[in-house]
Amino acid sequence: MEGVRCISSSLIHASSTHNGENQRVELTPWDLRLLLLAPIQKGLLFRDGGISDGNTFVDTLKASFSRTLHHFPPLAGRLATAELDDETVSFFIDCNNAGALFVHAKADGVTNSDIVEPVYVPSIVHSFFPLNGITNYDGISQPLLGVQVTKLTDGVFVGCTINHSVVDGASFWHFINSWSEISKGSIHLLKPPVSQRSFFDDTIHYPIRIPRSSVEELHGDRFIQPPLLERVFHFSKLNILQLKAKANAEVQTENISSLQALLSHLWLSIIRNKKLNPDEEMTFYLAIGARSRLPDLPERYFGNALKVVTLTMKTKEQREQKVGCIALEMNKLVAAHTEEVFKRDFESWIASPKFPTMASVVSVNPTITSSSPRFDVYGNDFGWGRPIAVRSRLGNKCEGKLTLFCGAEEGSIDVEACLSAEALEAMANDDEFMDTVTRPCLPLSKFVDLAEMLSGISRPIHGRHHRAIDMYLKVLFSEQVRAVASSVGDTIIAQGLEGSKGAISWEPKFRLVVQIHHKVLVQPIWKNANRHHPEIGGIQLLFFPLPP
Repeated sequence: MEGVRCISSSLIHASSTHNGENQRVELTPWDLRLLLLAPIQKGLLFRDGGISDGNTFVDTLKASFSRTLHHFPPLAGRLATAELDDETVSFFIDCNNAGALFVHAKADGVTNSDIVEPVYVPSIVHSFFPLNGITNYDGISQPLLGVQVTKLTDGVFVGCTINHSVVDGASFWHFINSWSEISKGSIHLLKPPVSQRSFFDDTIHYPIRIPRSSVEELHGDRFIQPPLLERVFHFSKLNILQLKAKANAEVQTENISSLQALLSHLWLSIIRNKKLNPDEEMTFYLAIGARSRLPDLPERYFGNALKVVTLTMKTKEQREQKVGCIALEMNKLVAAHTEEVFKRDFESWIASPKFPTMASVVSVNPTITSSSPRFDVYGNDFGWGRPIAVRSRLGNKCEGKLTLFCGAEEGSIDVEACLSAEALEAMANDDEFMDTVTRPCLPLSKFVDLAEMLSGISRPIHGRHHRAIDMYLKVLFSEQVRAVASSVGDTIIAQGLEGSKGAISWEPKFRLVVQIHHKVLVQPIWKNANRHHPEIGGIQLLFFPLPP
């Protein structure tokens, strides 16, 4: 794969302003506590849908981007501070229409397959995002929103970076959904954002005053990330429901949600596959949304509205727990967060402001969740069809970071896990974990290409699909198995033969039925079969033992 080159970079302003309305948006404790962390960086991969290499589609995107900014004045502004007369400082968003960054780039020689097919997320994905290496505090001088549209050989990647002191995940996708909506021709948004800070008015008074001594902490050292890898694990709706049923049965309740069961399963799997001292403490960071818990907070509230809670256990204690026990503790944490708890948290932070850093987070052996499978990712269509994948960049990532997305299939969940190479490899070899993961699809073209490359090993009477099936059996069972196949319409009937190299006769062991039109997980019935098979796009492989 070649690198990414910038074609153009410019500041895009809102198509029109609100005539002084909402020119200043105060930051809340939810916003302020994130100043030393990194922005949110998420992106969508699309097929090109007939897009040419010219600038027409980019100009169209810029126009819809500008119209969308009209509805989201904070994103075209900058962070600002005000010196107050009691040795304190306040932070706010100055909706001055200074502009959002728009970058047009091209990744020569990079295809969609290069992004979605590797086991690990390729590092070139990190080049598909703008505004890298900054903190939210830098929003005083840097744009609060940046978009990079990167043209691939057969696709488009739209990478978006938004200041995390301005938006949370819900607001991030609210903007992307709205931009997609306007790109398809909408004039009025179905869900216009609400930026007013009108909750907790009885006890919280704006602006929030921060002691000047605390503000000086915002000029600390930058976090340097260690070498890490990212892998996307896909969990089907069925597997998630099975995890939920198992977790609830283990503790005899019906209160554990699907997400709580999945997160507990992931945490236990990570701990099981890391080389840890039994007395080491592990901390799980769980974000709890406030929108559904505060009656005064609109569903379309634009800003941060969440609280992060922690669950801490020693490694040896955790390894003795079942999924249901961990999930039940998560459930209790979530249930305990009422409106009163959120209000007390506000008051506590105002009385003693603290600004977490990534260095402080990684010091406690964390597993951190971010984003949510409830966000509308695959409903975005800018005119080229829906996305085929979603990826994130390194912002706020460390070992143990789990980024959650809805899967392309209804009810499924994708988990982008950021861990060391050793931990990810151990998880891939952990049957207990991998049995709950849906295998990625291996495209039929690559499957056939493998057989074409090694066609000398396969028997010449085979057609292209026959050779591919024969090669698959050799990879699956080693050279001891080969296929003898004939086709009837769209179905190939193959017979698996067992023997050895140079053998005069091969003993029949099973029948192989291949249906070209379907896409089903490989289901082997064979004593030596590797348990973890890829799915082969367009081919269904079902193994049937021959009758005695």
